Amino acid sequence: MKDKSRFMSESPPSPGKFKMEKSYVHSLRSRASLGKLTLWSLISLGAILLVFVWSQSPRHPGRLDPTRHYLTNGYAWGGSSWERRVRSSARARPGVGMMTVLVTGAAGFIGTHVSSALKRRGDGVLGLDNFNSYYDPSLKRARQALLERAGVFVVEGDINDEALLRKLFEVVPFTHVMHLAAQAGVRYAMENPGSYVHSNIAGFVNLLEVCKSVSPQPSIVWASSSSVYGLNTKVPFSEKDRTDQPASLYAATKKAGEEIAHTYNHIYGLSLTGLRFFTVYGPWGRPDMAYFFFTRDILKGKAIPIFEAANGGTVARDFTYIDDIVRGCVAALDTSERSTGSGGKKKGPAQLRLFNLGNTSPVPVADLVGILERLLKMKANRKVMTIPRNGDVQFTHANVSLAQRKLGYQPRTDLQTGLKKFVWWYLRFYASGKKSAG
Repeated sequence: MKDKSRFMSESPPSPGKFKMEKSYVHSLRSRASLGKLTLWSLISLGAILLVFVWSQSPRHPGRLDPTRHYLTNGYAWGGSSWERRVRSSARARPGVGMMTVLVTGAAGFIGTHVSSALKRRGDGVLGLDNFNSYYDPSLKRARQALLERAGVFVVEGDINDEALLRKLFEVVPFTHVMHLAAQAGVRYAMENPGSYVHSNIAGFVNLLEVCKSVSPQPSIVWASSSSVYGLNTKVPFSEKDRTDQPASLYAATKKAGEEIAHTYNHIYGLSLTGLRFFTVYGPWGRPDMAYFFFTRDILKGKAIPIFEAANGGTVARDFTYIDDIVRGCVAALDTSERSTGSGGKKKGPAQLRLFNLGNTSPVPVADLVGILERLLKMKANRKVMTIPRNGDVQFTHANVSLAQRKLGYQPRTDLQTGLKKFVWWYLRFYASGKKSAG
């Protein structure tokens, strides 16, 4: 409005007297008309912008609480009642719980199980999840409801929201962060590469920036992936093996995360433990994983793809049951040392670790299908095809000797037992017909 007022008040210079001719009067009238037209155009544009802003704002009845932050999806965070819920969820059980843990990606597959396990044993747990639509959000909402019944509040928000993260640490002095939020999936990276950079790199950096600046700094355990081994042909995969040949953008972002973790550990004294998960499966799993959509498609009579290598070789995975992964995650938290920095300044060397968490027993994908056929009592319509060049690798196989020594990690669940538990959950969860498996 200031620029517009200046424009409206400006007039041509008047150097002395001059004769006002008709042409000049006509010119003045034209300019006046033009000025009015411009004014009404600006007013109309302003009205349109106001309508747009109003349409994008959350529909909350009554006056908006100035202490709350409103997101475009209508969800709000902040305010006294919200803070009470955050504190209550993060409060450890007296005499039992030892940690206060912020779990990012809490409504995800692994996040739900880890949050539940921590809460059961008495630790304070607060969840954070953005409930994106990479796969059916209703499954994430069902997990959220499960956590709510267990006493875990899941804050709806994004790890890229610095203000939200700072607020959470202001309300609760977390001792630990279990960072599981990420854009998952190998093949989806070819469709939406930006989402991987946004979540797995930018989001991780934003979280570390907040963690480095708070006092006391929390210890951080975070999810890397077996995908970092990429095109490595040495098996089983060991933490000392090369990881400079990623086969997918997803793998590259996870490898980048490991390098970023090293940097923040070195400069700021953050205690960081990375966990390389190997093909996790089980109840409440992800619908984009093969065991999950194989089950769905076998029940629907649809063809399922069975990949083989270009030379006809077997494609195998080190399938790891969720309960084994949870024990590894909790052990990593329990053995994590304190960060050594304060207020963004390092005071001494800090712990930096990487562990494989797998089952150590790769199983051909064709065998997985055979187990599902027996459990579902239905024959699969198999369609054998060459593994596509979209980021998938031929095999994964974990060497977990380091995790065994340092964490006491010992996988206990074979694929037959684990899939039996998954199928039982799947049939119960989707039996009502009200939920769709896709």
